[in-house]
Amino acid sequence: MTNPCIICVAITGSLPTKDNNPAVPISISEQIESTQEAFEAGASIAHCHVRDDAGKPTADPERYARLKEGLETHCPGMIIQLSTGGRSGAGRERGAMLNLSPDMASISVGSTNFPARVYENAPDLVDWLAAEMIVHDVKPEVEAFDLSHILKAKEMFGKGQIKTTPYVQFVMGVKNAMPVDRDVFDYYIHTVHRLFGADAPWCAAGIGPNQIVLNDWAISSGGHARTGLEDNVRLDRDTLAPSNAALVQRTVEICEKYERPVASWAEAREILGLRKIV
Repeated sequence: MTNPCIICVAITGSLPTKDNNPAVPISISEQIESTQEAFEAGASIAHCHVRDDAGKPTADPERYARLKEGLETHCPGMIIQLSTGGRSGAGRERGAMLNLSPDMASISVGSTNFPARVYENAPDLVDWLAAEMIVHDVKPEVEAFDLSHILKAKEMFGKGQIKTTPYVQFVMGVKNAMPVDRDVFDYYIHTVHRLFGADAPWCAAGIGPNQIVLNDWAISSGGHARTGLEDNVRLDRDTLAPSNAALVQRTVEICEKYERPVASWAEAREILGLRKIV
């Protein structure tokens, strides 16, 4: 394979704490430092959440603004992707940072079960988030926890709610949601190509010990890969990951195994149709 692989690093998330792994970056300064290390290791997308002073998830636009400014300074060209995930706030406050015009933002287009709650994404909220992304020139990353979410992305694309070819990320391994199943994974790829074209880019994320499994499947199948401490705090059962950069480096090694070059930030922007950085 010669097509470059985009590596996305999910640096913090809403759940991991320093009790889980001291390397989890919580403060804005820690997040900037951790992302810079991951960027230098080969990541070209930073998937970002922010925390409040107590370390709890928040959608505070001011904190997102500080993180975005720091990443633009220390990781020039890196694609900044902000999360509109449901653990950070309720209703439209989940998208309160979209007016910062990040390169990308995650969007979940349907509800699904999580380990102890329903991850609720009501149709009116999904419509509003999609509209805000258009207003502020933000490319959505559709986080697909289920096949129906890929089909919903097609519907939204057809209605003009998603302006360019949807970039879909398959999320597998969340308890009570889609398990890690190779036949399902392959059908997801088939569905993306059937609905959006053979050249449509896609990504995959595995949770916990499934992270390396999905990294391998995605890279070997021509897709793009997500790694990072948000989804997985370990290198293996007995070893905590020392940093986000260490997980990125492990993903780079899988790219080398399958003879796929790691996409630079400029290549990633071109693949995803994002605005160029002069």
